[in-house]
Amino acid sequence: MKLGLQIRLGQSLTMTPQLQQAIRLLQLSSLELKAEIQEAFETNPMLETDEENEAENRPIDNTSTENSADEIQEITKNGTLPDELPVDSQWDDVYEPSHTPSNQQTEDYSDYLQNQSDDAHDSLQQHLLWQLELSSLSDQDLIIANTLIDALDDSAYLIETIESIHEYLSKSYEIDLDEVEAVLKFIQRLDPVGSGARSLQECLDIQLQQMPSETAYLPEARLIVDKHLDLVGTKDYKKLCKATKLDIEKVENSIALIQSLNPRPGDLISNQKPDYISPDVYVDKHAGVWRVKLNSENAPKLRINDAYSSLIKISNNNSETDYMRHQLQEARWFIKSLRSRNETLMRVATSIVRHQRSFFEYGEEAMRPLVLRDIAEEVDMHESTISRVTTNKYMDTPRGIFEFKYFFSSHVSTNSGGICSATAIRAMIKKLVKQENQAKPLSDSKIADLLEQKGISVARRTIAKYRESLSIPPSNERKQYT
Repeated sequence: MKLGLQIRLGQSLTMTPQLQQAIRLLQLSSLELKAEIQEAFETNPMLETDEENEAENRPIDNTSTENSADEIQEITKNGTLPDELPVDSQWDDVYEPSHTPSNQQTEDYSDYLQNQSDDAHDSLQQHLLWQLELSSLSDQDLIIANTLIDALDDSAYLIETIESIHEYLSKSYEIDLDEVEAVLKFIQRLDPVGSGARSLQECLDIQLQQMPSETAYLPEARLIVDKHLDLVGTKDYKKLCKATKLDIEKVENSIALIQSLNPRPGDLISNQKPDYISPDVYVDKHAGVWRVKLNSENAPKLRINDAYSSLIKISNNNSETDYMRHQLQEARWFIKSLRSRNETLMRVATSIVRHQRSFFEYGEEAMRPLVLRDIAEEVDMHESTISRVTTNKYMDTPRGIFEFKYFFSSHVSTNSGGICSATAIRAMIKKLVKQENQAKPLSDSKIADLLEQKGISVARRTIAKYRESLSIPPSNERKQYT
């Protein structure tokens, strides 16, 4: 095999570090961007905010200091001291505190705060075990209770049978089935009440038992839960009145009491930390025109620190000069990428508001069909760039906070040759269901016919899909018997 040299001419697309940084900043959410800016501040001394620069350049008021000096000089001449002297210092400026927290104590306090934050999001099992530690159960009962708690699902229902748990424990301990039952009843009365229930009926009955005896319609509610819970689901109140021999008023009030209970007590104890949303832009109407404004808290104004950048010219150390030049270049790239992100965000948000102006004026039913390509063509960008901009970005409007993606939806053709947004159709379905006669709820076919009368042709299965996405049950489950 012979070695040789060849010259080839070709074209290739490469992404520079600046472009990679700009793309990465573009797809960050507002909270992630804050963390990115904070990290840049901590690692690059060339960056500063305009607020820091204003604080450094703010003039110092020497009037009070001069006045104090004149007063002290006057006191020295007269040889007398007033009852009170002007003081411009604090007690700690003169006397050292008797106790100063060490670094270790500060770290321990931070750990304590972190643990407090984590405890606020304990799991259901941890919450129940914490209550067991405060109880007076015996060691053997605690072993049974731990085993039962481990057998609970996220909704706090017992997913194993008592017999199987007893069989498992009897291999290592001398435990009777009655002991397991007794410990289970103890757990069921812990917070949240109803934990460890084996069925919906048992869960609701436990919660009713914990209510004060003077609670209105409590006996009737327990009777319905114990014997006729299936009729509550079908909302057949006539049949329920006949089965319980109660009048319609008592049945309705008893059902209202049952509906105030929690069928999934485990949901009250969540181990998921809340997600906070910080809007990227604000939308408001001023003088009849919808305006878009960038959230300045998410995008602080950055600048180059003049004090550090000027050191490059006077430094004689080559390694230090190279380091400072590198940091200066990184700071300029970061500021430019951040400015590009803000400009792109504003252009896309303004375009969305322009397309969906009818939504801001009249609501969801006036939402227009919109796809990424429409915005991309208007702002002269690629669809992938629009996708990055609209992901995890939020818009604060008079109608609420919405993700940018919310304003994009597919369309359905109308009889007049126009198009209608899928979001608008969902809003129409929701409105029709809200206004329906509960004794004769609208079926999917009937909803399709009503939309057809408005000139919107939608298939029945499409109506069913939209209805399910809105968490609206079918007509037979929405029916209420009177």
